[in-house]
Amino acid sequence: MGKRKEESVSNRGSQKKQRKEYTDILGDEPNEEETLQFSANSSASSQSPDGEVGIIESIQLKNFMCHSNLGPFQFGSNLNFVIGTNGSGKSSVLTALIVGLGGKATATNRGSSLKMFIQKGETSADISITLRNQGRDAFKPESYGASITVNQHINQDGSRTYKLKSKCGAIISSKKEELIGILDHFNIQVDNPVSVLTQEMSKQFLQTKNEGDKYKFFMKATQLEQMKEDYSFIGKTKKNTRVQIEQGEERLEELKQVYLEKKEIFKSIAFVNDMQSRLKDLKHQMAWAVVSEMEKEIELLKEGVKAEEGNTEFLQKVEEWQVKVNEAEKKYKAIQDKLITVSEEAQALHPQCISLKAEVQAKRKAVNETEIVYNRSKTELKRLGKDNEQLCKRIEELKSCANQASEPEKLERQRRIAYLREQLKAFHDEEIMIDQQVDQFQQAISKCREEQSRLGREKNDVQQALDAKQKQLRDLKDSKTNTLKRFGPHIPAFLEAIEVAHKQGRFKKKPLGPLGALIHPKDPELILAIESCLKGLLQAFCCDNHSDEKTLQFLMSKYFARGHRPQIIVNKFQNKIYDTSQRAVRHPEFPSVLTALEIDDPVVANCLIDMRGIETILLIKNSRKAREVMQCNQPPKNCKEAFTAEGDQVFERRYYSSSFVRPRFLSQDVEAEISHLEREIENKRAQLTASQQRLYSIKNEIRQNEDHLCGHQRHQKQLQIKVRTANAEIADLENMEEHQSADVHILQDEVEENKSRMESVKQDMQLQSRKMEELENNLQAAEKQLEEVKEKIHQVEEIAGPIKAELNQAESEVENSKRRLQHYEDKQREHVACVNKHKDLLVAKRNELEEKMAKARQIFSERITVTRTVKSLDAEMNRLREKINSESSHRGNREEIIQQFRYARERYEDASNKVKNLKRFIAVLDEVMTERLKVYRQFLRSLSMQCKLHFEHLLRVRGCSGNIIFDHKNETLSITVQPREEEKASRSDLRSLSGGERSFSTVCFILSLWNISESPFRCMDEFDVYMDMVNRRIAIDMILERADFQRHRQFILFTPLTMSSLPMSPHIRILRMPDPPRDQRTLNFQNRNNRDEDQ
Repeated sequence: MGKRKEESVSNRGSQKKQRKEYTDILGDEPNEEETLQFSANSSASSQSPDGEVGIIESIQLKNFMCHSNLGPFQFGSNLNFVIGTNGSGKSSVLTALIVGLGGKATATNRGSSLKMFIQKGETSADISITLRNQGRDAFKPESYGASITVNQHINQDGSRTYKLKSKCGAIISSKKEELIGILDHFNIQVDNPVSVLTQEMSKQFLQTKNEGDKYKFFMKATQLEQMKEDYSFIGKTKKNTRVQIEQGEERLEELKQVYLEKKEIFKSIAFVNDMQSRLKDLKHQMAWAVVSEMEKEIELLKEGVKAEEGNTEFLQKVEEWQVKVNEAEKKYKAIQDKLITVSEEAQALHPQCISLKAEVQAKRKAVNETEIVYNRSKTELKRLGKDNEQLCKRIEELKSCANQASEPEKLERQRRIAYLREQLKAFHDEEIMIDQQVDQFQQAISKCREEQSRLGREKNDVQQALDAKQKQLRDLKDSKTNTLKRFGPHIPAFLEAIEVAHKQGRFKKKPLGPLGALIHPKDPELILAIESCLKGLLQAFCCDNHSDEKTLQFLMSKYFARGHRPQIIVNKFQNKIYDTSQRAVRHPEFPSVLTALEIDDPVVANCLIDMRGIETILLIKNSRKAREVMQCNQPPKNCKEAFTAEGDQVFERRYYSSSFVRPRFLSQDVEAEISHLEREIENKRAQLTASQQRLYSIKNEIRQNEDHLCGHQRHQKQLQIKVRTANAEIADLENMEEHQSADVHILQDEVEENKSRMESVKQDMQLQSRKMEELENNLQAAEKQLEEVKEKIHQVEEIAGPIKAELNQAESEVENSKRRLQHYEDKQREHVACVNKHKDLLVAKRNELEEKMAKARQIFSERITVTRTVKSLDAEMNRLREKINSESSHRGNREEIIQQFRYARERYEDASNKVKNLKRFIAVLDEVMTERLKVYRQFLRSLSMQCKLHFEHLLRVRGCSGNIIFDHKNETLSITVQPREEEKASRSDLRSLSGGERSFSTVCFILSLWNISESPFRCMDEFDVYMDMVNRRIAIDMILERADFQRHRQFILFTPLTMSSLPMSPHIRILRMPDPPRDQRTLNFQNRNNRDEDQ
């Protein structure tokens, strides 16, 4: 997503503090009391709450010098002592302060390039410094707040980058110009030794022999050096300006001579004025002659337009063919209505035909079932007849067996075995038939169960669809009072939770959604197409960053079950919609999804562009037209797909039908949607009822088939028993050695029982036969009725054929009439366009006439009656111009002479004005510089006197005496110090003092400079390193006194010694540096080949 633009750095000039300038006029040698009183007043007056800006609140180092992580150190607003052993990082903190606030590496005296400050083995270093930004002098408080954090990153190549952060951690700028503006505003000068005094700078100052260097030190510390350089630059500018004035005066004389020469020539050409006057009169006539000729042309054009307007031939033809078109359309409508009536008759017969087909099938099935039962009874009757015959034969055999010999008995057993074998064969055939019937019933049951399973699934699908429709209906009814409920019943409460979380600051930027609530289709007919295109994106939410996404996910878990949560899209929020001019599809007839929507927020538009590419999708209402645009020809440029009004998706080589029937989220007519849903719910209920009835019918059919199957299985078991009995009897007969008497009476009882069973079966067969005959009659009647309906449908279709041909003929007549009408309408439009074109030309001519008349009035205000033509006037004017040119060739062109005269006069006057302005500027500059230099000298004397008196006063505190001698003329400064008053010999050089005395004298001098300079903080490294305990105590007391007197200033002092003797005070803070590791007691600076200056 796009990057945040950095805030531009404002003009630093408007943010700088104005340096205080002392305008009090002092004598050349003011007395000591007056000067001390002046110093005290000026210092006291500077103690104000305005000192809340520019002081250092904290500093932190990472991979800097020999420290991997140092800090953060929190400094107090007044006096701070940073103590620690050598190598603990005191000097590193001071060095980091100089470098972190933009100072050069050379200013630290610890390296020539920034890359030398990176810890060995690391690739970069980081410095973080926090400056206070409070009070009325705060720098951009509306952006930075109460503090400004300067983060500096030093790279391995010696370059560095800045990040300027506000109180809350937001990055405000990364430009060095912004940091320079902040330092100028706070009057922070890290390269000023008074603000930051390092060990090396102090050592150089004490050991220098050159009094001129000490004077430069004083001038730089008080910023007088910068003022002196500014005044020197102004003096050089004034000198250069005087040289320009001298050169300008010489040039002015030359221009004056040229001007006088041109003036004489100008006076000698007055005799050509007569011809010029005549030419001027001819120009007047020419202007009005042009007007007259154009008026005549306009009159002719008006007559032509009037004649064209009177021609109504094409209009009459249009009216005539319009009547024919209306008649043809009326005829077409009548035939179409007739065809619709016939078609409706055919359509009305189709449900009856389907119903009759189902009835015929049901009756045919009943006939088949009855026939099966009848055949089963018939088979049973045959079997019983055979059993009866066999029983009768057996009885006869048993009756005659008593008188027969053993041989006949054997023959009888053989006949009985043969009979039993024939009976076994019959049993086997019947068993095969029963097995086939069992298989048929099992297949029928299996098919019915499959149908039952399918109907059960259909019923469940219909029930689920019904539940979904009912829920959607409830949501729609609820959305009449709250439209957000269309997107889910929990959406309003969820949006309220988002609003509460946003007010609590849990979101960086408030999420947007659902996206469907923030878009509005322009055309209601395209709503279904848009919903088919966007689908789940309509319920999605958009976040600016991943942190907000996590918060939103947590909120969603309270309102939505897992797996049913809306989609969350992370997209950087922007205030303007993407520029899609190069990749968007454009079509003269059909809109894209992007142009078909009114979108409330650019973030929503950008989100839909990124996620769905809505600028590349066309919306085409007609599916046939959509196929033509996308598939018959090359798709439009940048077009990836299209959607129809029915929601179908069209690609270049594919076409997908939509599963959506009605819009769900974006519909604008809620009542119509509710009515449609109620109708769909009724249809679903009817489908559910039909499915339940069909299921009940299938269950009954399964139950009947299962009953038949059980009967056949029982019969099958009986046959198996009979087979086993017959087999046993055959075995017994084959193994029989003696004739066994048979019980004739038992067999006779079996015969009687068998006869009664045969009578019962015959009666059942008669019933089944009558029932079958009745069902067959019903079936024939139903089939006849079905054939009659089919015949009617066929007759209707035969009637519709000629009507369709007649309709095609009428449609052809309508098209022909419309083409003729279109032809004459085009002719009429051309005629009207021609008339309008002539009218436009007439208007243009009239406008041109007005312009010509306006020009003519500018040339000559009163109209002139001109009898001559434009051509004759132009010829005479050309002759006059030739004469004027001929005269001008002898004396020069008159216009050129006038132009040269005016040019010479303008150059002379311009040069004269410039010289006068420069002289005035020099006079004003001399006056201002005289006054400014006077004030500068007074300021110089005042500061030097204050420094001198403070120095002497601080030496007297120890009981010493000394003096600072300023020689402003030779720009030298000498310091003399006498350790004790009893010692008579004065030491003229600081190097002759002991180390402690020299350090003490340095402290006194620095304190004197502190008193007369302006800076929000002062830093001094190892100020007491060479002092004995007495001098150290006195120096510390003086520093404590100065810090207590200037509580609006910040003091940071670095020392390797302990500060246990300091008094307890809320204004004093002691920061102890951690002891260095045992293997790191010195700083390891290695020489590097690349000594590049810091960037």
